[in-house]
Amino acid sequence: MTARVLMVQGCTSDAGKSTLVAALCRWAYRRGLRVAPFKPQNMALNSAVTADGGEIGRAQAVQAQACGLEPSIDFNPVLLKPNSDVGAQVIVHGHPVANMDARDYHDYKRRAFDAVLASHRRLVDTYDAVIVEGAGSPAEINLRDRDIANMGYAEAVDCPVILIADIDRGGVFAHLVGTLTLLSPSERARVIGFVINRFRGDLALLQSGLDWLERETGKPVLGVLPYLHGLQLEAEDALPRERANKPQALLRVAVPALPRISNHTDFDALRAHPDVDLRFVGPNETPPACDLIILPGSKSTRADLAWLHAQGWDRAMARHLRYGGKVLGICGGLQMLGRAVHDPQGIEGAPGSSEGLGWLELDTTLETRKQLHRVAGRLAFADAHVQGYEIHCGISRGEALTSPFARLDDGRSDGAMSADGQVMGSYLHGLFDDPQTLSALLQWAGLHHAATVDVRALREASIERLADMVEHHLNTALLEKWLGMTACVP
Repeated sequence: MTARVLMVQGCTSDAGKSTLVAALCRWAYRRGLRVAPFKPQNMALNSAVTADGGEIGRAQAVQAQACGLEPSIDFNPVLLKPNSDVGAQVIVHGHPVANMDARDYHDYKRRAFDAVLASHRRLVDTYDAVIVEGAGSPAEINLRDRDIANMGYAEAVDCPVILIADIDRGGVFAHLVGTLTLLSPSERARVIGFVINRFRGDLALLQSGLDWLERETGKPVLGVLPYLHGLQLEAEDALPRERANKPQALLRVAVPALPRISNHTDFDALRAHPDVDLRFVGPNETPPACDLIILPGSKSTRADLAWLHAQGWDRAMARHLRYGGKVLGICGGLQMLGRAVHDPQGIEGAPGSSEGLGWLELDTTLETRKQLHRVAGRLAFADAHVQGYEIHCGISRGEALTSPFARLDDGRSDGAMSADGQVMGSYLHGLFDDPQTLSALLQWAGLHHAATVDVRALREASIERLADMVEHHLNTALLEKWLGMTACVP
């Protein structure tokens, strides 16, 4: 028996596709279904490492957690990681194949679609149900040709589609009706209903609009989802919309919002910590006074290093360190803290070298083979466990590495620490997710006796809230019918 396939497409980016897929996955999992997530093509700089050493979007890793599964390369067979405004690294089945501009990738899409359909076949042969997430909007006319992310995929595998729109942005009825109008007749026919997301207020005041929508389109509104505050889920790509108000926070953390920042989900645990006030500092904003500066990962290390210099972060960091502050670099941030970053093969842009910030005695050379590892070990500067994942092309060498950040169980060491202990760097993403590592790093930064925060447990609780939301606010009878769940319900 092959799996039932149900796809969620959105009227816009950030309409709530990723969240709804995670919610449906956990709801179906709780009902006894063997369910898997799927996103044919993702464009994101937040990625995860799978158990088999591949790379997929972080949203699909969260959706895998909702299904009770380890992340797999088949959950996101094509990942695009932008490294400029017009180009991206193309990752197929977990591994990079090339850097391409938009036109080159358009020509490559036929081969990419073969990878998508291969993963699709493996999933439908293995699971009872596959919940699929689209990308962007299916009504982007200029992208319809050779589409593999939305209706192109849905038409190829003949699956039904739920269309979701964000009412918090306004214009929800125009989004839904306009999207439907721009679809072809066959695409329009496979839309089986609408979900309205992020609603605040009295539902009775919305009812006349829902009735009109159903009359106008002949399609049902499957439910109206409330605006859920305090969800602890990893974002697919965009930086968090909201900054928590923590006037009583004991530790202030500043993170430069690099133009090509990657894996900013590294900071979710800090954002959730009641004693920590973390701020992403954007372009043309003065770096604030703080206790800790963290340089995040980057998809274009040399370009983002130039941005740091242009924005005055080099001078701000020098002043920060003179007054006793601490600096931590993660992945690309570690590379920036060294003496130089070399890219002789033009892996992330034009070939060349860039002078680093010079706070650690190391040099980094970008190499073709990407390092993709899930690792564990012990911190070198504290008696604490550490685990995380590596995603980088750079190989660092230098004296600073003799004083490592961590010693790994596979026999390697990771990162570096300055002689005075004020500057540290690590290649490991996800550092703060481990409660022991989080506590040790906060103590190093000056926050003693901090509250214990387990962000993994918070994510699990958020996924459970999402499943409850499906149960209470969506038409579950129709969902059960579409997913063939009658025989699976305990």
